[in-house]
Amino acid sequence: MKSFKIGDLTVKLPIIQGGMGVGVSLSGLASAVANEGGVGVISCAGIGLLYPRFSKDYLTNSIMGLREELRKARAKTRGIVGVNVMVALSNFSDMVRTAISEKADIIFSGAGLPLDLPSYLHKDSTTKLVPIVSSARAARVICEKWKANYDYLPDALVVEGPKAGGHLGYKREQIDNADYSLERIVPEVVSEVGRYEELYGRRIPVIAAGGLYTGEDIYRIMQLGATGVQLGSKFVTTEECDASPTFKQTYIDSSKDDIEIIASPVGMPGRAIGGEFIRRVKEGLMRPKKCPFHCIKTCDYTKSPYCIIMALYNAAKGNLSRGYAFCGANAYMSKKITSVRETIESLKSEFAAACRRNGQTAVL
Repeated sequence: MKSFKIGDLTVKLPIIQGGMGVGVSLSGLASAVANEGGVGVISCAGIGLLYPRFSKDYLTNSIMGLREELRKARAKTRGIVGVNVMVALSNFSDMVRTAISEKADIIFSGAGLPLDLPSYLHKDSTTKLVPIVSSARAARVICEKWKANYDYLPDALVVEGPKAGGHLGYKREQIDNADYSLERIVPEVVSEVGRYEELYGRRIPVIAAGGLYTGEDIYRIMQLGATGVQLGSKFVTTEECDASPTFKQTYIDSSKDDIEIIASPVGMPGRAIGGEFIRRVKEGLMRPKKCPFHCIKTCDYTKSPYCIIMALYNAAKGNLSRGYAFCGANAYMSKKITSVRETIESLKSEFAAACRRNGQTAVL
């Protein structure tokens, strides 16, 4: 677990906390991870729902909410704090501009290819740009487009495998196909970005994500060339996670068989913990009658089986009869609530043990 750089930022602990909406990873969780030397990430998905006091307009509340969460995080930590902005969001531009103006350290962007992301930077911008991809081909497309159009290369890349939680950048039939496993695609992405590193003389760290849960997982994926890892589900069952205790308990109470692949109104498959709400969706009982938000570009509420932003919001607030919990493939391994510090110390210990088993000295 060596430190590494994203642009001119030194990440002391090569662990990025995944961005989780709606209201699961905000300033509380992000600042706690940042204080331990990792990268804390605020999810801006649906953040306007969390800040209704600013106005009656969801888009305005989203801007003000993200601004407030970033300022809250800054008051709690001097560490690295990023923002996750999905390309699929209808207010993608607003969220990117707000993150940059508030000097978020990093923008992580997936759920689509963020091909114009560098266009939002100004000469004095300090925010680093890290796209989330699911293949070497996507990494190549982004590097080519960014370099040609903006003379900019990604400051790092997150490669997310099919065992991730939430929306997945894979077709349903690819999710269990070994050819698309994280273990297969990480070396491919590392090789692909290596060409750009050599050609332009700059480092582009590859961060692995999706289904990683233990220190041994971190060791294994780093042996395949990853510089760092992104963990989401691991941090849900922490005291500092911004979701309700009921949401966290859903992880602890789940079994492997409870975790399933669902169809999302976003147009992507997603991984979630099954329950009453998902059963009612399958029965066609949760169709929305209106859409006051239009939060996702691709969502047509007249054809949608349910309102995803309200489902995720309700779940994070503890109302699991009106929503569901997104999760990674190994979320069922959660057994208890711990602090972020305890979680990270456990990961370090497991990583060190994996090093010893393989005759290596751990660097922590």
